[in-house]
Amino acid sequence: MPALFNGALTTAKLTIISASIGLLLGVFLGLFRVSNNIFLRYISFAYVTIFRGLPLLVTLLFLYYGLPSIDIQLSSFVVAIVALSLTNGAYVTEIVRSGIESIEPGQLKAARSLGMSYSLAMRRIVMPQALRRVLPPITNESITLLKNTALVSTIALTDLLRAGMNIMTWKANTFSPFAGVALCYLIMTISMQALTVWIERRYRIR
Repeated sequence: MPALFNGALTTAKLTIISASIGLLLGVFLGLFRVSNNIFLRYISFAYVTIFRGLPLLVTLLFLYYGLPSIDIQLSSFVVAIVALSLTNGAYVTEIVRSGIESIEPGQLKAARSLGMSYSLAMRRIVMPQALRRVLPPITNESITLLKNTALVSTIALTDLLRAGMNIMTWKANTFSPFAGVALCYLIMTISMQALTVWIERRYRIR
């Protein structure tokens, strides 16, 4: 249990840090996606296309094994954070974009007609409504991120899955370690699902 607990702690850290960074990326790049500036739109579009198109495992392996060939050395924990954050951010970007576009365009036009600048109208009129709508899908994406952290075991990072594999090797037991791993993942995902339900009830759109 201590080994599994330490692995679960690493998994939780990866999820929290990566989800936070991914949320920041998603909000800013989501705004870029609907910006009047064509350069910002292209940057955001390219980012989303690349990191939604690449499997997370490929991104992890490229950063961990590919970067050292050009003299960029990163620890496995940093590689995991970067890969998870960039991938999560790409999906959050599209969630935020769709949330912004779901707001009636007339609201933005009305705000502009009252003398608000584009940025002020976005901050005060559009974004509060959009963020309220996208909170549930963003929390669902965080649950997916939690489960995707299992892939970091491929880069020698002792997360929950790697801890279970190590125990299997030490104890020559294949059932108990993975039953413990499955139980730990289940506890964490159920907790996040409960948070999702609370958010949906608290911020339900009427």
